[in-house]
Amino acid sequence: MPIHAQLIALQTILIKETLRFLRIWIQTILPPAVTTALYFIIFGKLIGTQIGPVEGLNYTQYIAPGLIMMAVITNSYSNVVSSFFSAKFQRHIEEMLVSPLPNTIIVLGFVGGGVARGLSVGITVIAISLCFADLHWQHPLLTFTVIVLTSILFALAGLINGIYAKSFDDISVIPTFVLTPLIYLGGIFYSIKMLPAFWQQTSLFNPILYMINAFRFGILGVSDIDIRLAFTIILLFIAALFSYSLWLLQHGTGIRS
Repeated sequence: MPIHAQLIALQTILIKETLRFLRIWIQTILPPAVTTALYFIIFGKLIGTQIGPVEGLNYTQYIAPGLIMMAVITNSYSNVVSSFFSAKFQRHIEEMLVSPLPNTIIVLGFVGGGVARGLSVGITVIAISLCFADLHWQHPLLTFTVIVLTSILFALAGLINGIYAKSFDDISVIPTFVLTPLIYLGGIFYSIKMLPAFWQQTSLFNPILYMINAFRFGILGVSDIDIRLAFTIILLFIAALFSYSLWLLQHGTGIRS
């Protein structure tokens, strides 16, 4: 398939995926903004005043990067898993697979849509955060890189969930029982230095901890972990999930079987 035709196909998928969530922005963009505002009011303004400074920052400042990242992660994931499963359910994903279109373009198209929604929600939540917290933006380029890479990673994870899903219930199992606990235990509301030694070591096995701390370092300049290690983990996960997604599509897993 000529490269220009592949680019047109990729552009078409990206436009379709982007319009898909923009058409229903009241369901996709607005709820994270409302939820974040509630987190700031309850945890930042009400509970946070009783907690005191964390890492030399007031509590509202400290939790802001984690709340932004939580919105990006959940929306990047949910956009792709629901979109790909809908394509399977309506059986038009089969038309893509039997066409000359490379699987790489299919993966990039769906993941690009997830990233578009993740970043759209991220920008909205950042705007809400600025109403409650003073964000310093210590390392803007690092901040942008982390949020984009994290969005790509969880869009890929959502694609894999969508490939394996056999019913609408299956697309909610991983977010409910795996993703949500990992996010809440990933250092959004606390520094792992506040935990006993055993739980500090246990937390290091949570990959989301590294993403949230890298993002927090980019904005506030504080982190519980080594930023170089965080980038290494994020890139390794992206490479592994991207390769696995291509392998699943190549073998028709969840589609032909």
